[in-house]
Amino acid sequence: MTNVHAVVSRLGPAERAILAELAAGAPPFTVHRRAALSATLRTLEGGSGPPVVLLHGRGNAATTWFPLLPELARRHRVIALDLPGFGHASSPPFAGGGFEDGLRFFTDPVEELLLEMDLGDAALVGHSLGGLVAVEIALRRRARPRKLALLGAMGVGPVMTARSRAYFRAPPERLVRVLGAALFRRLHPPPPTPLGERLGALHRELYAVPDGRAAPVAAFNALFPAFGPVPHRLARLGEIDAETLVLWGERDGVFPAPIGIAAAAAIPRAALRVVPLGHAPHLEDPALVLPELTAFLAPSAEP
Repeated sequence: MTNVHAVVSRLGPAERAILAELAAGAPPFTVHRRAALSATLRTLEGGSGPPVVLLHGRGNAATTWFPLLPELARRHRVIALDLPGFGHASSPPFAGGGFEDGLRFFTDPVEELLLEMDLGDAALVGHSLGGLVAVEIALRRRARPRKLALLGAMGVGPVMTARSRAYFRAPPERLVRVLGAALFRRLHPPPPTPLGERLGALHRELYAVPDGRAAPVAAFNALFPAFGPVPHRLARLGEIDAETLVLWGERDGVFPAPIGIAAAAAIPRAALRVVPLGHAPHLEDPALVLPELTAFLAPSAEP
């Protein structure tokens, strides 16, 4: 059946260069487009060994993980994917609704793809929005991920900062078009790492899309309200039976560190790591975070 929501999108120069390097690497990564329900998800796949699926945060893409991909692929079969509507993935329109509807919008196609690719027991590594998707997949138990790594995960506690609410409601897709690259860089500075400038350029490309990503932004807004109570899954985290690593930045400006500490306490088989970084520790300091991830994902690792 033809996926009526499939779209053709163009790579920007920063992303094109990243994909070329990954394709020429050892092991190489290949790009695939895979239909899942009424979405078409782009995946980057490389390496061999126990499978690991990487789920990015809001507005990012599979390519955002590029600082970690070569090292992870030396030990694992790595599948990084674009969440519905973000990166170069398509999605159906978002018909509106609350937290549960927004969660289904992002989770249903990812869960279906994992089952279709026989990745139901793959380890899931999720950042922010991707962390919430990983938690929801584990709670549904159609797939049974052997391990979860949650990096600054969304939806696991009842607090989000006022600054982050304002930033995401702007939203960044509009800000980068209105402010231009130079001013947006000041608002959203790249990580101070050797790869930081390339990450910054990639983020600007992913945000600067003509249609503003109306469907996933609307679905995300259902998960991340501008005002009022914060919807979350804290009360259900005790149902997660997978080995879990909760890795949080102590300077997280979106979900403060106590959220991660409480989440780790609620998950029965969880280990907690708090690092001196912000909301995206794996991008702010890959050299610090990679050893934590590789040690946790090793087959013999126990929290």
